[in-house]
Amino acid sequence: MTRYFLLTLASRGLLLSGTLLLATYPAAAQAPGKAKPGATAARRKAPASAQEAPPPPPAQNAEDRANALTANMTTALSLTPAQVEKVRAINATSVRNVESARQRFGQEPAKLRGYIADIGLARLDQLKDVLTPTQFNRYQQKREEKMGIPSVKGYQGTPPPGLGSNGRGGDE
Repeated sequence: MTRYFLLTLASRGLLLSGTLLLATYPAAAQAPGKAKPGATAARRKAPASAQEAPPPPPAQNAEDRANALTANMTTALSLTPAQVEKVRAINATSVRNVESARQRFGQEPAKLRGYIADIGLARLDQLKDVLTPTQFNRYQQKREEKMGIPSVKGYQGTPPPGLGSNGRGGDE
C-alpha cells in the first residue's frame, strides 16, 4: 500500500517528503504480515540481497517523529542552530497535521491523500523559506532518491509522431 500511495502521488506530480511519509505511517503498516497461502516458495526464500532492508521502527508519537526528522535533516543538510529550531517547528506542525488528518479521514482514503498532499506542499514552501538554495536543492535530491523518482536531465526520448527530430514537424 505504501508504494502504491507514493507512486500515485508521484504520478500526479505531488511529491511529498518521503521521510515525512515514512515517519507518519503506523507500525502496523510496516510490520511484515503472515505469508499468504498462494505465495510461491521462491518468493518466500528470496535472497537477502534482493530484499529491502527493514525500515527503522517508527517513533512513538508526533513529537518524537518530528525530532527524528529534524535530526536527519540537520545531519544531511548541515543546518545552523537557528535553522534547526525553525525546521523543528515546521516538522512538528506537519506531523501533527498529518496525524490529525489520519484520525479524521482514516476511513476516507481519497480525502486523506488530498490532505496529506496539501500538508506536504505547505511544508515544502515553509522549508524553502528557511533553507538556503543549496540546502533546499540537496533536500529535494535526497527526497527524490527516497521516493524512487528518477532524475532525468537533458534529452528525454523520441518526439511525438509527426514532429521529426528537430521538432518542426513533417517527414525529415
